[in-house]
Amino acid sequence: MRWRVWGLCAVLLAHTAVAARPTASQLPPSVKQALQAARLPAKAMTVVVAPVGPTGQPLLSIGADRSINPASVMKLVTTYAALDLLGPEHRWQTGFYSNAPVLRGVLQGDLYVRGGGDPKWVLERIQADFAALQNQGVLAIAGDLVLDHSGFAVPVVAPGDFDGEHLRPYNVTPDALLVNFKSVLLHFTPDPEAGVAHVRSEPPLAGLTVDASVPLTTRACVDWRTRLQADFSDPNAIRLLGSYAQQCGEQVWPVAYQDPTSYAARALEGLWRQSGGGLTGRVRTGTTPTSARLLLAADSLPLSDIIADVNQFSNNVMAQQVFLSLGAPTEVAQFERSREVLGRWWTQTFGAKVAAPVVDNGSGLSRQERVTPQALLHLLRHAAQHPEALTFQLSLAVAGVNGTTRRMAQRPNSLANGRAWIKTGTLRDVAGIAGYVDTRTGQRLVIIAFIHHERANQGRAALDAVLEWAAEQRR
Repeated sequence: MRWRVWGLCAVLLAHTAVAARPTASQLPPSVKQALQAARLPAKAMTVVVAPVGPTGQPLLSIGADRSINPASVMKLVTTYAALDLLGPEHRWQTGFYSNAPVLRGVLQGDLYVRGGGDPKWVLERIQADFAALQNQGVLAIAGDLVLDHSGFAVPVVAPGDFDGEHLRPYNVTPDALLVNFKSVLLHFTPDPEAGVAHVRSEPPLAGLTVDASVPLTTRACVDWRTRLQADFSDPNAIRLLGSYAQQCGEQVWPVAYQDPTSYAARALEGLWRQSGGGLTGRVRTGTTPTSARLLLAADSLPLSDIIADVNQFSNNVMAQQVFLSLGAPTEVAQFERSREVLGRWWTQTFGAKVAAPVVDNGSGLSRQERVTPQALLHLLRHAAQHPEALTFQLSLAVAGVNGTTRRMAQRPNSLANGRAWIKTGTLRDVAGIAGYVDTRTGQRLVIIAFIHHERANQGRAALDAVLEWAAEQRR
């Protein structure tokens, strides 16, 4: 009789354990609690957690077929398509052309700079390219410096059209000749003895003056950018009408230049003159003549490096540059052409039964882009089997370590810290994550989780809870 009682108890305990374990269609208790703490309804979340293998059944699947706005998680689609179609060693080329001779170090005519869509033609690389040109004997330009942006045909939009934040670098628009993300870095260095914070700007923009200092205060370092009372209304001047708190120490403020259409001309003239180069003519926009000969081909960083910047730091304009490049080889890159190429690639790769994403500009900085969690599951699984699987994985930020995920998985004894490779996404009503996580038993899982709600950004703890739950799995 005693053995029957013990047997019955064991059965009841087993049933209780099964009942306590969430099914694939139920949110884990820790996730529910995090949503409740943020005053978010459970229905705001869509989530898929599944083995990375192509046939494993999901451990968690809620709203997998729901078409959602993925915010910057859409960059996974753009970067994986680029890795597959273009290859990790793909490079963009900025060309320096002329049809004039060089006599005693002086180019006897115009120098044409033709943009090839380089997503990261930044100060250090521009300076290196100018030095290489000068090493070839071009020390001065007797004609004009002509900038050729014709490689991209993109709609002309004001940078602030998306959310009104026209000075935020994340709103910079793509350009075949993208120079330093069309941004200015303002460096602030407190000097207590002088009672000011010295201001240094880079790059040197021709025709732009920036206040060299701002009064120093002893106030707490709170909302220091607002307290500067910066005036960006004049394209020829940046005025600082407020003050700077000494307690802030040294700071850097990246600002999208207030007149983006003139940025490349101002920056390249300033950098050319800073390098010691002479210029007799002016800087203007134009197209490169077919008769011009190539003086210098400046290659970009490889695609493998570019997609790491795109995914780890969620760089919108770099993502759009990559997306536009999917339409190559064509003479002029266009969003519509890239959408067509990506659509064909998607069908060939995943078949017609997997709903293709709706792509606008490929960066996620859009209200039109859509994808299903199920489609992202297919993409992440496919990427894990790709010959360049490690390249793609390493392009993602490591939870708790770097990029946009450095603040994730920070609780004591977090299993996900350093064991998850994640792309984050954030818009006004969207917060999401997608990528890979290794469990405590060494199994790799795909994880996809989104919150769509007017208070979505208050639900970060719920996304962290999904990540921790996945890392703790023993199945």
